[in-house]
Amino acid sequence: MTVVEDAERGAWTENRPTSGWFPGLDLAELLRYRDLLYFFALKELKVRYKQTLFGVAWVVLQPLVAMAIFTVVFGRFADLPSDGLPYEVFVFSGLAVWLYVSNAVKIASETLVEDPSLVTKVYFPRLLAPAGAVLPGLVDLAVSLVVVAVLMVIFDVGPGLSILLLPAWIAALVLVAFGAGLWLSALNVLYRDVRSVVPFLLQVWLFASPVVYPSSLIESPEEYVYALNPLVGVIDGFRWSLLDGPAPGAEDLISLAAGLLLIVSGLVYFRHAERRFADQI
Repeated sequence: MTVVEDAERGAWTENRPTSGWFPGLDLAELLRYRDLLYFFALKELKVRYKQTLFGVAWVVLQPLVAMAIFTVVFGRFADLPSDGLPYEVFVFSGLAVWLYVSNAVKIASETLVEDPSLVTKVYFPRLLAPAGAVLPGLVDLAVSLVVVAVLMVIFDVGPGLSILLLPAWIAALVLVAFGAGLWLSALNVLYRDVRSVVPFLLQVWLFASPVVYPSSLIESPEEYVYALNPLVGVIDGFRWSLLDGPAPGAEDLISLAAGLLLIVSGLVYFRHAERRFADQI
C-alpha cells in the first residue's frame, strides 16, 4: 500500500498487489487495523456460542467424554504410560491443548473463503483474518485449564515453579496454530479441495502428537524425527509447566525449531499468495 501526494486533491491511498516472494510485513499498518483484529475475534466468538443449547458447557463436555474413552481404551486396556502422572490428568491436559489447536486451525483455514466479498471488495491486511481466528479459542482453553486444576486437586497433582512459564507455552501454542492456519487459509483460497483434506490432516496430527501417550514412548533415534512435529515440544512444555511433569528434553528443541519454521514459512507463503486471493476466491 502506498500513499501518493497530489497538490490539488491532497493525499489518497492506492492499494497495489504485493510483489516478490516475501514483500515483508508492515507492522505499522497492522497496528492501525488492530480494531479489525478484535472484530474478527469477537465475531467468531459470538458465532460459536450463538443459538447453542449448552453453550460453553461443550468446552468441558467434549474433552471430559474424550478423556473417559481414552482412559478406558489407552490407560486401562492398552496400559500406556503417562510419565508418572494420573492418566486422567495427563490425557485431559493434552486434550485441552489439542482441541484448541484443531479448532483454531480449522476455523483459520475457512476464514477467507467463507466471506468472499470481504476479500474482493474491502481492503484490509489479510493476515488479520487467520490471526483473528486463533484468538477466540483461548476462552475455551482458559475454561479447560480450570477443569485441569480441579482434576489436579482430585488426583493430588501439584504444579512446580515451572508453572511460571505456562504463559510462554500458551503463546507458543497460539503461534503454532497461527502458522498452520496461515498455510491452510492461503491454500484453501487457491485450491478448494483443501477444505476436504483439513479434517484428515487434523486426525493424523492428533495421533502424531503426544496427546494420549507421552513423547517419551518414542525411543531414539526415532524421537528426533518425531520431534519434527511442532506440537511435541509445546505439549511437553505445557505438561511440564502445568503438571510438574518431566522437563522437555533436547529433542523438544527440534520441535520448537520446527514450530518457528512453520510460522516463518507460513508468513512467507501467505504474503506471496495473497496477491491472487481476490482473483481466485
